[in-house]
Order: sequence, then C-alpha cells, then structure tokens
Amino acid sequence: MTTRLYLLRRPLVALLCAHLLLSACGATEIAPGAARWPAPAPQPEPANFPSPQWPANVIARTVPNFEAPSATHCARPVQSYETPGRTGQRDEAYTGHGEGRAPLGREAKSRRAAPAEAASDAAAAMPAPAAPAAGAAGEALAAEAEAPRFAPPAPGTPPIQRPRPQQQVVTAGMVDDNADFSAYLQFRQRTQVAHRARDVSERYLLQVRNARGTAVPDAEVAVQAANGAAMWARTDAAGRAWLHPNAFDPSGSQVYEVAVRKYGQQGTTFLRRGQKSAVELVLNTAAVPQRARLDLVFLIDATGSMGDEIGKLKSTLHAIANEVAQLPSRPDTCFGLVAYRDRGDAFLVRRHDFTNDLGSFQSVLDALQAAAGGDYPEAMNEALHETVHRLSWRGTDATRLVVLLADAPPHLDYGGPQYDDDMMAALGKGIKVFSVGASGLDKQGEYVQRQIAQFTGGRFVFLTYREASNPASGPGRETVHDVNNYSVQTLDRLIVRLVTEELAKLPKAG
Repeated sequence: MTTRLYLLRRPLVALLCAHLLLSACGATEIAPGAARWPAPAPQPEPANFPSPQWPANVIARTVPNFEAPSATHCARPVQSYETPGRTGQRDEAYTGHGEGRAPLGREAKSRRAAPAEAASDAAAAMPAPAAPAAGAAGEALAAEAEAPRFAPPAPGTPPIQRPRPQQQVVTAGMVDDNADFSAYLQFRQRTQVAHRARDVSERYLLQVRNARGTAVPDAEVAVQAANGAAMWARTDAAGRAWLHPNAFDPSGSQVYEVAVRKYGQQGTTFLRRGQKSAVELVLNTAAVPQRARLDLVFLIDATGSMGDEIGKLKSTLHAIANEVAQLPSRPDTCFGLVAYRDRGDAFLVRRHDFTNDLGSFQSVLDALQAAAGGDYPEAMNEALHETVHRLSWRGTDATRLVVLLADAPPHLDYGGPQYDDDMMAALGKGIKVFSVGASGLDKQGEYVQRQIAQFTGGRFVFLTYREASNPASGPGRETVHDVNNYSVQTLDRLIVRLVTEELAKLPKAG
C-alpha cells in the first residue's frame, strides 16, 4: 500500500471545518464569536500532480461521534457514578445498553466473590441524591440520568480495612509497539485470536511544528478522503500523531486532506499514499502553555483476581502523585478512576470523575475491592467507553493519559460499545492509553491491550515474575507475553517513568 499527502480545494476544507465545529470536535477555547474554522489561504498543488476527481454527489461529510474535551478545571470534590451490573435475575435483560445478557460460563473463575465480600461490596453502592455537575460542557455529563450516583467514602472516613496482599512488590516490563512497528505487525500476524479488526498495516507519522521549529502539542487534526471517510486526532506532547488510513477508510482512497488547527490558527497539507512515511506541517502559532496540565486516569479491572495489583496501586498512589508533582514541569494534575467488573456483578462500571483532591481520591481508591468476575472476559468495552466519553477531560493544552490495568479481555459478545471504536475516539480526543497486562492475561487479552495502546500512541506494560507462568514465584524478569528487548522496574516506578517521559516532550514555557 502507498500513501501520498496533498492539498484539497478550499471549499472542501471549509465544509469539513464547519462539520467539525458543529460536532464539537473543535478547540474549546477558540476566540468568542468564531463561527467556524477559518479557511486556510490557498496553497499550490505539487507540480505534475493531477487534481483529485471528487465525486459530484458527495455532499454530507462524516462528522465525529464524540464530544471534544471541554472541561476547564478539576477543582471539585469526587463525583462518582455507577452503571449497575445486576438487574434482578441474572438472565434478565441488561438495561445499561439495552442488550440481553449472556449466561455465565459453566466454569466460574476463582475470582468469584466470597459471600461476605460480595455483600460488603453491594452495601457500598448506596445511591446519593443526584446533583448537577459544575463546570463546562464535559462536566455536565455528571448529571446524566442513566448513571446513578454512587456515594464514595467521605475524605475523613477510613475505608474498610482488608488484609493487604502478601506480595507487595510488583515488577513489570514495557514495549513500545510504535517504536518497533515491524515487530508489532509480526506479532499480529502470528497471533490468531478473536478481536475487533482495524487494519494498521499502513501507518504515517504527522509532525506539527510552529515557525520556530517547536512541536505543537494538543493540536486538532482532521483527515478526510473524497468519499467522506474521516478520522480525527490530537497531537501528543511531542506534536505527533500516528495516522492509519485503512483503519477508517477500508475503500483505500489514495488522497487525504489533513487539516490542523490550534489557537485559532489553521494549516492544511495533503496525504497521498506511498509518497513518504512521515509528513510535517508548520502551524503559524507560537503560544506555549505556562504550566503543564495532566489528566491521569486509572482504568482498573476490579474482579477478584486483581487484588495484588489494586493493593499495590493503593499503597503507592501518594508516592506516584508526589513524584509527578515534583517533575520539572510542575504539572497541574487531575486524577480520575474508572473500575469495572461484569454483568451480573454488584456493578458493571463505577467511574469517579476528575479531582485535584488527592486525599479524597485516595479514599475512593482505598474503598475499591477486588471481587466477583464470573467468566473470563470482563466489561472492558463498557468501561473504556465511559472513560473516553463520560469523564470531564480538560480542553486545550492538557496531556491526557489512561493507565488500563486488567488481566482479562473484553466481552466481544455483548453488543453495545466496542473497544476499537473507542480507541479511535480516544485518539480524536488526545487520550493516550498505557495498557498494563496483569497476571493471567491470555493471548487474546494481550492482543487487545496492545491494539489499544499502539493506536493511541501509548505503550504495552506487562507484569513479570521469577518464573514466567507462576505469579506466586514472586517478582522477577520473566513473562509469558510475546515480547522481546524489555527492561524491568517496579510497577509504580514504571508508571512514574511513563508520565515523566510524556511530560518531558512538552515544549518549554517562556
């Protein structure tokens, strides 16, 4: 397959921009009164390059199906919501997504909750009176009717104490599938498991800089073909975005318009398959944020076998937060937590919206218990969907990171949200996912987690042990996963390292 970049005509740019604005994919801090993206100045097409033949009947353009990040702050108490997992009898219709639930597998996992543990967990789900969320449009999601309130423990109330896992040291390795992309494609070819197919075999790097050569982070990117196929992205802290044409345009268009905007400035270029593997675009903006803003979410499988990992996260959260706070960029950090189990459990998804109150956030995390689970796959699809679409992500100039910690793949048989759609939406909202494979993660789970991490520009992290297939053997350097050339650290140190490396890419203020 080949890719070329080239400029589409100005009328198409204006039409695309208008649709992007109407769909709220545009920047939330454009100058007041702006009605649409400003059309860029005409640019000459490359010499000896024919003009594209746009179909005359193409009028409507694809618009993004997600709301752009729009919150302005996270200076609020913890606001928590729950999607219940139980609807009466286990085989009744599941009302959360209008789907009938699948019966539990015949072989229940060892992670099934003990009666007392399950009762305690159910008792924690005490509904509180609904209250409207404060802040911008993204924060208004907190008042949605389909997500009942879940009362977290008060900051001063000590959580129910349970025995800590005996194994407190958790070691992990990491691979960057975008850095060693050929090895990743080989992994995909030799791993035959059920998954949601998105073709990433053809890949292009978009690099956005300003006139001084400085990277432009968190710039909005719109990519569109003549047939209306389109994708959206935001550049990462280094001003980059990976583009995979076949993932959103299976028809194989040869030409794509690439429009980029930030701070009211817009630039365009064009992608033509096979021309080159990377494209640079210079945006006429020099504004640099004065302080880094970090939105950090822990997305956690809270089924019974996750006790070790959850226990380690509880015990090290303050150390992680303190180290992040002491980074040279001194980030303004917001913390969020999304926990999930499965249908038939006490809850399907519990989400705790962003807050900068670390004490309250620690109380919410301390109250989280690993329990239940049933069959092997879990409700990762639903949890990722709520993480991407229902948290109050901050708007322009935020670095948005998710640490996904799980030991099982998603249910692909439920209907409703699907992880491939939401990993594409995450790219459009500038959310980078670091997937962490916990003990017991099988080949299917590894494949899915690596899909999500690679597409959003994140990394795949995996726990390691003294004996690869025996988590009880203690911390070590071995893993059952299909990876090579990795270093090993404790899990908490690795999380800090990933955040540090991401923030270090931001242009220096001043």
